[in-house]
Amino acid sequence: MPDILYLLLTALVALGVGVYIGRSLLQKIYKQQEEDARQRAKNIVREAEINADSIKKDRILEAKEKYLKMKSEFEEEMNKKKNIIIQNENKVKQREQNVSKQVEQAKRREAELDKEKENLNTQLEHLKKRKEEVEQQHEEIVEQLEKIAGLTAAEAREQLVEALKNEAQSHASSHIKDIVAQAKLTATKEAKKIVIETIQRTAAEHAIENCVSVFNIESDDIKGKIIGREGRNIRALEAATGVEIIVDDTPEAIIISGFDPVRREIARLSLHRLVADGRIHPARIEEVVTKTRKNIEEEIVEIGERTAIDLGIHGLHPELIKMVGRMRFRSSYGQNLLQHSREVANLCATMAAELGLNVKHAKRAGLLHDIGKVTPDEPELPHAIIGMELAKKYKEHPDVCNAIGAHHDEIEMTAMVSPLVQACDAISGSRPGARREIMESYIKRLKELEEAAVSFEGVNQCYAIQAGRELRVMVDADNVSDEKASQLSYDISQKIEKEMQYPGQIKITVIREMRAISYAK
Repeated sequence: MPDILYLLLTALVALGVGVYIGRSLLQKIYKQQEEDARQRAKNIVREAEINADSIKKDRILEAKEKYLKMKSEFEEEMNKKKNIIIQNENKVKQREQNVSKQVEQAKRREAELDKEKENLNTQLEHLKKRKEEVEQQHEEIVEQLEKIAGLTAAEAREQLVEALKNEAQSHASSHIKDIVAQAKLTATKEAKKIVIETIQRTAAEHAIENCVSVFNIESDDIKGKIIGREGRNIRALEAATGVEIIVDDTPEAIIISGFDPVRREIARLSLHRLVADGRIHPARIEEVVTKTRKNIEEEIVEIGERTAIDLGIHGLHPELIKMVGRMRFRSSYGQNLLQHSREVANLCATMAAELGLNVKHAKRAGLLHDIGKVTPDEPELPHAIIGMELAKKYKEHPDVCNAIGAHHDEIEMTAMVSPLVQACDAISGSRPGARREIMESYIKRLKELEEAAVSFEGVNQCYAIQAGRELRVMVDADNVSDEKASQLSYDISQKIEKEMQYPGQIKITVIREMRAISYAK
């Protein structure tokens, strides 16, 4: 037992000594590490100070170089500005000298003008005095003449005018009678002349090609029904539609002639319905023509709506839609107007998309650019201006209105799409075979013929037929007598001779029809 205690005691003592020795060694190690760390820190601080000094010196050098560079640039710029200022001062001095010279010249010119003004005033005063003297002499002469004649100047003037008027009317009446008598004597000669001039017409092939429709029939027996007893059916049909119905030896065909495509279409459809129905007489003809005209108007609206839908154009006013539909029955220089407008609209949309412009406005302006050609009244204005006014009236966008009005340079272009419409209109119209200018002038001449006759009082309707060689004028029987109808025919012929140019002769036929209508109830 004592041995075990001894061993334990010895172990504890050895453990204590070991702990003390280990602790001493650890303290030495820690002190050594601390010294090393301090030494390294000093070295790092010393290196940092050395690096900081070198960086500082580099920054100072860079700053000095930059300062010198900026200073040289500033001095160079200041020298340039100084030179510019000197040049401007020299220019200002030169301008001041020029202005001074001009002022001196203006002063000299003003002095000269003052002298000229004084001379003119002197001459004006002299002329006024001379005028007063002449007027006084004229009054004295008039007074002397009045005393001699026993009449005042106004009374003498009225008597002279009345005498000249009576003499002119008498001379005109006798002259008209002589002309009529001579015409009757030379009727054969004039007829031959008309035939020769008709043969020499150069635009006949174009007129026939664009102003004639052919109505096919199953047999020639139907021609007799269409003509009617003593031609009353065909006269009623021509009077109702305003076209010429030509029934000749052409087998199984009737020719419808007229410059207005809408009238020809109405006549063609009316003939088709009459032939299919079999009842052909004047009352039935008027009924069918009225119904057909209404159907054509509905078709015009349908064509306009379908065109707008095909092109993706929305919100068009109903009147504009109707005008678009009427383009289907019109042509411009031989080119169908609706097809031309659709073509221009598509071209405008493509070009606008390529240029980054408003595609909707471009397409809309392209479709509507020629609506001025289908207005019912057709005033004496360019069709581009008429179209622009219509577009403004129906609330179209200002860019669209400007493009319509400017596509023939009648007004200034202010919208980006305006030159597109002009260019696309030229592209569509100038392609080979698109147009024939002679057709447009021919139709214009026929319309002017009709307008010349309609301008007279008492005229209800007027139709140009026989390729413009005959003018049929329907007058109001209540307001125009038989004698006045003859005078009206002569007056229309005189107006056409004075105001229009045309080949050959034009026959003016005034038709006065009296209708007595009553109803059995």
